[in-house]
Amino acid sequence: MKAQQFLLPLVLLLSVTLSAHSQSAEVSQRYQKFVTQHINGNMNEYICDREIRTRKITQTNSNDCKERNTFIQASAQLVKRICGDAGTHYSGNLFKSNQPFPIVTCTHRGGARHPRCEYRGHKSTRYIAIACEEGWPVHYEDDDLVIVQ
Repeated sequence: MKAQQFLLPLVLLLSVTLSAHSQSAEVSQRYQKFVTQHINGNMNEYICDREIRTRKITQTNSNDCKERNTFIQASAQLVKRICGDAGTHYSGNLFKSNQPFPIVTCTHRGGARHPRCEYRGHKSTRYIAIACEEGWPVHYEDDDLVIVQ
């Protein structure tokens, strides 16, 4: 189990690095951070603490706990398509997914600094909005709840 926790970030980084060959250095770095913070096909609402701690997700430029982090339960390749034919451009560099995605939103509930952050997870299905640069997702902007009737 511990080996898996250490191998996951390494495998993610390797796959992102190999697929990022056509990006500028800045976009490549931002894309790798996006994948680390927001892509997890096996995520569930019960493992927020572990995933955020393992991936070292904190407030930008600090060690403070992030108030909220959203994980998209899909592959990086599927999410990347939102920057192209699977998304709709709506403002600046923002694109909204044409199809909803299963996501897990982790909301901070205790602890002040990494690695002592505690989170509560909530699973839902939402249309997601991401910022894209050079055709690559680099920022998770927002999401809209899908209401099933």
